[in-house]
Parts: sequence; structure tokens; C-alpha cells
Amino acid sequence: MKPANKFRADTIRRLIVFLFLFSAAIVGFGCSQPILESNECIEARDPVKRFYSFHFGNEMLASKENIEKRKKYLSKRLNAELNDRSDTKFDYFTQTADYPKAFRAGKCDSTAGDRVKFEVLLFWRTNEKNSQRAIQVEMVKENSRWLIDRVESKE
Repeated sequence: MKPANKFRADTIRRLIVFLFLFSAAIVGFGCSQPILESNECIEARDPVKRFYSFHFGNEMLASKENIEKRKKYLSKRLNAELNDRSDTKFDYFTQTADYPKAFRAGKCDSTAGDRVKFEVLLFWRTNEKNSQRAIQVEMVKENSRWLIDRVESKE
């Protein structure tokens, strides 16, 4: 092989290897997602979604029987508070008597090592319009489990 051809072949090989490595690096860095939430929020997100999935899939009427069914998701403090309430159409967990059709767990903030606050979006769909409203769900870690401790309207 002539020296010029050998030089050209080596240059092309190096260029191919460089392009391959460069492409792999771009794909690797470009596809990674930054972690924007604290570890506490990451841990607590699944329990808040499980609770609201259970809640929306069952009777929302605030009765002692329905509160008892949700007991495993509630902190000791909230469970005691809700047991003292009488039966009502107002739903503590959605902060309304007009029950929404769907929810989405949104933004989360860590307030302490064992507490987080979620913004939960509630959705209503009617023939006339669709609407949404946000509530704030505070969770606390008790006995290594994330439990709902307080729900407040953001309005």
C-alpha cells in the first residue's frame, strides 16, 4: 500500500471512531434526565398516587366506614381528627362536596426530613366545560411509611 493511501485509511478509521464516540457521548448525555426532586419527594410520590387512586376508585362520601378503609394511608394525627368528624358529603381529601373525576400528583416540596407537601390537581369534566383546582397534601413519614397528614385547599 502506498504511504498516501495508508495515511488516508488511518485518517478515515480515526474519524469513524471519533464520530462513533462523539455520537455515543451526545446520546448518553442528551437522554439522561436531571433529578429535580428530593429523595423524600421521590419516595412519597408513589404513596400519594396510590392513596388518591384508591380514593377515586371507591366511595368518596366522608363516613366512618370509608375513613376506616383509608386508615392505612393516614397518619395517626389525621386518623384521630377524621374519626371525630360526623358523616358529611364534604370530602376532606379533595376539599369539596362536588367530587372530581380525576387527579394528578404535581409539584412536591420537602419541608423537613420527614415531611413533604404535594400539589395535587383535581379535574372535573362536564358537558359544558372542563375545570381543575389544586389542593395541597402534606405527608409525614411514620414508621418508615409515607402517610397523609393534612389536606388543604389552595384557594
